[in-house]
Amino acid sequence: MNLIKEVKSARIGDHYYEVQHPSGLKILVYPKNDNNSTYAVFGTRYGSVDMAFHLKGEQEVHRVPAGIAHYLEHKLFESEDGDAFARYAKTGAAANAYTSFNNTCYLFSTTDQVYESLEILLDFVQSPFFTEQTVQKEQGIIGQEIRMYDDDPQWRVMFNLLECLYHTHPVKIDIAGTVESIAQITPEYLYLCYNTFYNLHNMVLCIAGNVDVNRVLEVCDRLLKPSKEQTVNRVFDEEPVEIVKPRVEQKLSVASPLFELGFKEKAGNERVSAKELAETEILLEVLASESSPLFRRLLDAGLINEASFGYEYFEGPGYAAVIFSGESKDPDRVAEEIKQEVASLRKNGIDPLAFERARKSLYGHNVAALNSVDNIANSMAALSFANRELFDYLEALAEATAEEVLRRLETQLIAGQSALSVVYPIA
Repeated sequence: MNLIKEVKSARIGDHYYEVQHPSGLKILVYPKNDNNSTYAVFGTRYGSVDMAFHLKGEQEVHRVPAGIAHYLEHKLFESEDGDAFARYAKTGAAANAYTSFNNTCYLFSTTDQVYESLEILLDFVQSPFFTEQTVQKEQGIIGQEIRMYDDDPQWRVMFNLLECLYHTHPVKIDIAGTVESIAQITPEYLYLCYNTFYNLHNMVLCIAGNVDVNRVLEVCDRLLKPSKEQTVNRVFDEEPVEIVKPRVEQKLSVASPLFELGFKEKAGNERVSAKELAETEILLEVLASESSPLFRRLLDAGLINEASFGYEYFEGPGYAAVIFSGESKDPDRVAEEIKQEVASLRKNGIDPLAFERARKSLYGHNVAALNSVDNIANSMAALSFANRELFDYLEALAEATAEEVLRRLETQLIAGQSALSVVYPIA
């Protein structure tokens, strides 16, 4: 029997349905019946950092090659009966998938034949088919992808930074792995990781758009294969709080220098709460948004451009960092200006008007994003994997105080735990 709970937000007047399916799968359905399209995400809490793990009650720790989560994503589209993309072509749905550091998601968007497309999604993700021949074939394809990213300036400036910040955590390893690591992947490894992480108790299905919850559940009742409840324990080597080194540079084919400045934080295996996430995002909005004094100074001095400058809170199991990025003729000066602005915030506090502007801007942006079915489904999936909830996060943005936001500075944006990565043009 499906346990259906309606989740409402009195503040924004919206709702969605949360279902704990008997198979073990968590299902989130967000009706937007005035929208012509529907977007679905079927994902698992399994990403590139999950290279060492064991099930609760097991003693043996399984250690697998880097890149296996991404490899598995590629292989699931194939089956004995053909390719999932060919099946989607018959329903007119646009399908895709992605692997991140923490999650793997399979998705489709469509304006027609929603439930037929949902059947395809649930079927192929639950039907692994790996052989020695198909695994070896994929090694060449992914190997080419890895070599392509080796020369990608945006990719390199990011992973060079992560290698400066992290001693042991696998977040510093390319999501696709290396040419050497993927050569070690076998059907046995793929089935081990699939059976461990593609258990429905570790997964979520999120659908937003012109969709009926009862029809979604009818498809799920037919297609979902019950899973034995199990708990996966991820294993990470101890990561020092200190960074590896404060600076790295590389020369590649770019028109202007690229930089990423990262501030490492102490992080446990548990993700930050929706409240802490909201407070950090308000803090960064105050510090470096387009309406901030820092942004204006950097722009007026010609040190950044509006198109490329950005920031994010980069966090997951066992890692967390605030990262600033962009193009600059003088990345070291940009890094120094950011650190000085952080020091000023610590000393002088947050201007009340700047705080209110930042809080309202972020809240408004997130509420407006609820008009986008793809944003809704992807956000619900990402929040679910981090044990957060969509309306709780919006409420945290609305209710945050300047004092709470300033307290986040006690553990964030520590100058001594920062590193700068730069990619310069080839002279």
